[in-house]
Amino acid sequence: MPDITDYMRPGLLQLPSLPPLSLYVHLPWCLKKCPYCDFNSHEFRGLDTHDALPQQRYVDALIADLETSLPWVWGRPVYSVFLGGGTPSLFSPAAIDRLIGAIRARLPLEPDCEITLEANPGTFEKDRFRAFRQAGVTRLSVGVQSFSDRHLQALGRVHDRKQAMEALAEAAAHFPTFNLDLMYALPGQTLADLDADLDMALSFAPPHLSIYHLTIEPNTVFASQPPELPEDDAAWSMLDHITARTADAGLARYEVSAYARAGHQCRHNLNYWQFGDYLGIGAGAHGKLSFPHRVMRQVRWREPRRYMDQALAGEPLAQENEVSRRDLSFEYALNALRLKDGFSLRDFAERTGQPLSVIRSPLQKAEQQGLIERDLDRVWATPRGFDFLSDLQSLFLPD
Repeated sequence: MPDITDYMRPGLLQLPSLPPLSLYVHLPWCLKKCPYCDFNSHEFRGLDTHDALPQQRYVDALIADLETSLPWVWGRPVYSVFLGGGTPSLFSPAAIDRLIGAIRARLPLEPDCEITLEANPGTFEKDRFRAFRQAGVTRLSVGVQSFSDRHLQALGRVHDRKQAMEALAEAAAHFPTFNLDLMYALPGQTLADLDADLDMALSFAPPHLSIYHLTIEPNTVFASQPPELPEDDAAWSMLDHITARTADAGLARYEVSAYARAGHQCRHNLNYWQFGDYLGIGAGAHGKLSFPHRVMRQVRWREPRRYMDQALAGEPLAQENEVSRRDLSFEYALNALRLKDGFSLRDFAERTGQPLSVIRSPLQKAEQQGLIERDLDRVWATPRGFDFLSDLQSLFLPD
């Protein structure tokens, strides 16, 4: 494992201050692997003798991983915690309570620290969400994806419409803020189908709504057996419809795929998009940590059993690399331009340790192409830039 002195040695960057720090915790198991999913998730049945999750050992490994990582973030307050997966709600409330307690004992959490847990309706049981709230979770993210049983089956989800509605009702009852995940451009989906999903989603008055276009990712079941998806023009019409309907419901689009009521933006994801730091622990977790003279990327061991063995032995890192100066501008733009409000020029300089001159050319090209607007302080994507975000971001690639 690298020593903190390795990270603190002199280098080419000069970061005037360190950005906010978040903690990401990966819980990698699911009841069933969805055919569109390319995340590091694993079906848990058959892993152990009694088809049970190795909850205690995995939490032990997470705590050991955190202990090993403390010197790299020592003294830095934690802005948000995100328990992602996989399906973290497969873990018992007692296991989540133990994990959050261990985190609080080792890291200085901000008084208003946001603690999110991803939950799937297929793991829903009466009072389970309330128990997560009592364990210290402050925000639930419920992976509904659709309220249509036909589309849920096409997506390979383990829950149905009724379970989705019950889970959301329970989330709304016990959490002052929660997120609802939907997908659109699904196999065979029409605009009327999307409207029905939006009607049901908005009936729960979600403080936050994440809506993602179904995409075919490499190394997934859908990549080898692709379903028939709506044409591009139909998908664009769906997105326009989503944006109009969410605005009418009081949900402002603050990121490409995220809509929220005032004060309910996801703090954890905002920190990602603003090029903040995050310590990532758990199987396959990625992290980004800044130091006075460098920015580091880390990756944990991917396979859960190997991760547990390595973390408990004090060696959770599978790989790490220092982000090169030539890549920093692109990495920053890749995140910050997802935000409707864009980024401040001052933040760019502070979080990359580079002068504004390094992005002068891409900014000029983007402005000439009508992809951004800017003033003396900020840069933000135009509606056209939002629609063609990949084209805009690619302008920042190193030559």
